[in-house]
Amino acid sequence: MAATRDYYETLAVPRDISEADLKKAYRKLALKFHPDRNKGDESAAERFKEVSEAYEVLSDPEKRKVYDQYGHDGLRGQGFGGASSQHARDIFESFFGGGGGGGGGGLDSMFEGLFGGGGGRRPSGPRRGTHLRVVVHVTLKEAFSGTTKTLTIQRNDPCEPCKGSGAAAGTKAETCSTCHGHGQVQRQQGMFMMQTPCPKCRGEGTVIKTPCTTCHGQGVTTNDADIEIRIPAGIETGQQLRLANEGEPGDRGGPRGDLYCIVQVKEHSFFGREEDNLTCEIPVTYSQLTLGGEVDIPTLEGTKTLKIASGTQSGRVLRMRGQGMPSVRGFSNGDLLVRVQLATPKKLGAREKELLEELREIEGATPSSAQKSFFDKVKDLFD
Repeated sequence: MAATRDYYETLAVPRDISEADLKKAYRKLALKFHPDRNKGDESAAERFKEVSEAYEVLSDPEKRKVYDQYGHDGLRGQGFGGASSQHARDIFESFFGGGGGGGGGGLDSMFEGLFGGGGGRRPSGPRRGTHLRVVVHVTLKEAFSGTTKTLTIQRNDPCEPCKGSGAAAGTKAETCSTCHGHGQVQRQQGMFMMQTPCPKCRGEGTVIKTPCTTCHGQGVTTNDADIEIRIPAGIETGQQLRLANEGEPGDRGGPRGDLYCIVQVKEHSFFGREEDNLTCEIPVTYSQLTLGGEVDIPTLEGTKTLKIASGTQSGRVLRMRGQGMPSVRGFSNGDLLVRVQLATPKKLGAREKELLEELREIEGATPSSAQKSFFDKVKDLFD
C-alpha cells in the first residue's frame, strides 16, 4: 500500500500551527489547485483532494490529536477515514460560497468528480460554450473619437445537417454501455472512491455509432463570422471589450460563450500618451522663447494656438488644457503637454548672421542675469 503524505507537509505548515493560520494555509492552497482554475490538469485535482483531506483531519481537534500521536495508522485504527465529499464540500463552501443553488453544477459537480457520491449523476444539462479572445488594433485618432470595427473571426457553429447532435440523419446517440449513461466511472484509489469521466464516451453518457458525415460526429463546423464592435472614445491599450454570446456554441443547446476584444492602440508618429494626456515636442526659435509669441500646434481636433510667454526656457513643458484624450469613463478630456525645444538653424542668411553678430557683441558687453548667477556659483566654489 502506498505511503500517505504527512498532512502538515501537504499543507506546508508547522505542527504547532494555530487554527486560524491553518484555515489561511488551506484557503491559499485550495484556491491555487481549484479544478476550475486548472481545467484538464489531473495533478492539480489530485493536489486539491490531498489538501482537502489534510485540512479535514487537522481542523478537527479530536482527529488532529489522534493524528499527532499515532499518524495515519491511528486514524484508521480509530475508525476515521479521509475527507468525505460532503465534509470537503462543506469546508470549501464555508470559505468560497455555495454550490450553485441546487442546479447540479458548480461545487456540487466538482466535489462529486473528486470524491465520488451524488448518485452517479450524469452531466445531462446544457453547458455554456467557451469564451473567445481577439486583439483589435486601432489608431490613436480612432481611439480619440471612437469608431466601429468589423472583425472576421473563425468560430464553431452548430452543424446544420445534424442540428448539432453529431449523429447522422435518421440516427441518434445511444446510451454508453460502459457508464450506462452516467458519464462517470468509479475507481478505487487508496482510501478514496474516485469518480472520473468515462473513457469510452468521454463523460458524455452517450456514444455516436453513426456520426454525421459533415461534422464527423463533432456536432459543430468551423466558419468565418463577421462581428461588429463599437470602440468607445478614450480606449487605452490593454482594455477589454466584452461581446456577450459571440463565443463558441454551448453543448446540448447551451448558450454561446462571450467574445473578449483586447484593444491595442497603435503608436503615433507625433503624439505620445500618458493615460488621458497627450504629449508632443515642437521646435521654436530663439526670438519666440525670448520675446514670447504664439505658435500653431497640431492636435487630434485640428490646429490650435499656443501662447509662449517671454523668457520661456527651452525644454519647458506647456499645458494645453482639454486637448488630450477623452476619458473612457465619461469624464472631461485630458491635456496636451507640449515641450518647447530651441531649434538652432543650420544655415543663416547674411542679414540673420549680421543681427546675431550684433547680439553676441551686446551679450558679451552686458552678461545676462543667468550668466551672472552661473559665474557667481563658480566663484563660490573656489573662495
